[in-house]
Amino acid sequence: MNHAIAVDIGGTNTRVALIDENYQIIKREQFPTDVNSPANTIDKIKVIIDGFDTKALGIGLSCPGPLDLIGGRILVTTNLNEPWYNYEITKALKKACGLEVYLENDANLATLAESYIGQGKDYRYVQFLTVSTGLGSGLVIDKSIYIGAHGFAHEIAHLPLWRNGLRHGQIKAGGVEAISSGTAIVERARKAGLNVEHAGEVNELALKGDEKASEIMDDAKEYLANTIAIIYSFIDPEIVILGGSVALKIPGFVEDVEKRVKTKVFDPVVPYVKVVKSDLNEDSGLLGGACLVFSKKTQ
Repeated sequence: MNHAIAVDIGGTNTRVALIDENYQIIKREQFPTDVNSPANTIDKIKVIIDGFDTKALGIGLSCPGPLDLIGGRILVTTNLNEPWYNYEITKALKKACGLEVYLENDANLATLAESYIGQGKDYRYVQFLTVSTGLGSGLVIDKSIYIGAHGFAHEIAHLPLWRNGLRHGQIKAGGVEAISSGTAIVERARKAGLNVEHAGEVNELALKGDEKASEIMDDAKEYLANTIAIIYSFIDPEIVILGGSVALKIPGFVEDVEKRVKTKVFDPVVPYVKVVKSDLNEDSGLLGGACLVFSKKTQ
């Protein structure tokens, strides 16, 4: 049986998994990412892969972005420090492990997993958005990730929706991530004087009638729905899948967003609007890494 290795380098932890062609995770390990040293992180990945003692077809690699997907580099990221900027991660990992390395961002890989084994497996045009710490997006057409001319397709975090709107980290003012992501929801709630730790608590306060919390959650859903309506106008996907902690853990969030999208698209499009929850767990990025390797080896 063929195997692939999936590596997910995150701002907190790095996960490494050995996955078979039935998309079963055979072995999995993780360790804290060295945010100051990509070389140390690569060395630890190599030790884990060597410990698998299984010949794999290649490595599907996910890193924080934005990424140069064509050149195989991390461009810049708020989750890792400057030594990672412009780092040729694909070249370094290939040299260390002796395997072909295929780089993608986490949202693209999650979308690929959805299209192969998740909610999108029966569709040709699969759109995925993760609503969590940040807000990411991916598009898969006929089981192939669409990256655009320069690899920046569906980097939607900065999508400008709100004139002179909210800011969040490096996100441009009024960008959708500054309104609808989990961290943005919490940041805005705290600035409004609410004592909360995560977006779910903001939602609970909204359900209890707190006006500030209600406004924040309403904006998060409304501007996310605007984003999805724009995607329907340009892409015409068959299905839109929402993942991430905000979408999956807040009751009724996805259903409410779908209702709002249907009020925003052109009338003939309404019957085709389908916004659903992901049924894959937090391993979707790892599984997508395996999908990427297997797809490359069959081309």
